[in-house]
Amino acid sequence: MVRAATMYYDQGATMELIARRLGTSRSTVSRLLKRARETGLVEINIHLPGSETVGVARRLAARFGVQAHIVPVQRGAAESEVLDQVSRAAGRLLPSLLEPGQTVGVAWGVTTAAVARNTPPHPIPGLTLVQLNGSTTVASSGLDYAGDILSRLAAAFDASVLAFPVPAFFDYKETRQAMWRERSVRRVLTAQAGAALALFSVGAPGGEVRSHVYVGGYLDTADRASLERDGVVGDVCTVFLRADGTFGGIELNARASGPTPALLAAIPRRVCVVAGRHKAVATLAALRAGVVTDLVVDEPTAGAIDALL
Repeated sequence: MVRAATMYYDQGATMELIARRLGTSRSTVSRLLKRARETGLVEINIHLPGSETVGVARRLAARFGVQAHIVPVQRGAAESEVLDQVSRAAGRLLPSLLEPGQTVGVAWGVTTAAVARNTPPHPIPGLTLVQLNGSTTVASSGLDYAGDILSRLAAAFDASVLAFPVPAFFDYKETRQAMWRERSVRRVLTAQAGAALALFSVGAPGGEVRSHVYVGGYLDTADRASLERDGVVGDVCTVFLRADGTFGGIELNARASGPTPALLAAIPRRVCVVAGRHKAVATLAALRAGVVTDLVVDEPTAGAIDALL
């Protein structure tokens, strides 16, 4: 497969010539090239100079210092289709950003779950995945949901996993403060702080594909009222943001288990994957908070963000 892909894409050889050199058939070469694309061995990027997409990417880079990977989608596509296409693009991108021996922080959510499903096998020696935010609720441990995301990515990268078995939101901020002193929790927090890359999305209310934190039993009526009073537009790693990117003084954040934007921004590479126009305001808040270095986003949402600037 490697030899066929190298000859076809790097050397410009025809399938007939490759088949003769490999001693196989043209149809076998075609299957090898298809498999090379599916596994991520070969990535095809189409650049359209002068297109509006390139302009949006350049403006986002100039304004926020991010590298925007804008995914074209069919006009009128359902949000589930957009999520699938964006998550596939993110799954193909991830291996190129990782190196052996690194620690990668992963936040749970509908989008990262889709990325995990669509990441092709690409073993990376010594890779460790650490969960960035707790997932337990009053009604559920949340471990199955978060664990499935981590286990799928671990299988793709042949990585080890460090889970974070604490609540998504503590009932009392004093409990969180006490837990953060426990050695078992400190071990996870230390791994998070030492991550070379973080993978996460932006949560926002509304949309056809609902963000898990808003529909998964994590917030009660009082919590929702509190978020409205605090002017919250969305969250990153279950830490809530206002439209201007600020997060201080939001009551629920004192009880949240996810890293604050200040802590998240200390991780060198921060890949945010976003699908759906209803997340434009929340994504802009994340950009203003400085938590994103790489943005994988569908074209309509990128345009909506650009229009808000």
